[in-house]
Amino acid sequence: MKFVAMAFLSLGVLCAGGLAQADDNAKWVAQCQKDNSDAKVSPDVVTKYCTCMNNKMSDSETRTITEWEKANPQSRKACEKEAGWM
Repeated sequence: MKFVAMAFLSLGVLCAGGLAQADDNAKWVAQCQKDNSDAKVSPDVVTKYCTCMNNKMSDSETRTITEWEKANPQSRKACEKEAGWM
């Protein structure tokens, strides 16, 4: 019984960590959307671009997407293409 309780506790911790990561990702994407609010493309394209860039970044990255994209032009170009930012 002790093993089952520990298994559920571990699963809860993993789920909570996943939720925290999802919340953190949403904050990064929201900041990227704000940074690109004056872009001459639709908000949907900006969202796709920001999500793509966020997915390319390491979970331990501390720079914003806007800061990170300047140091990673190949990723920026790939996400622009994927999002339809042309």
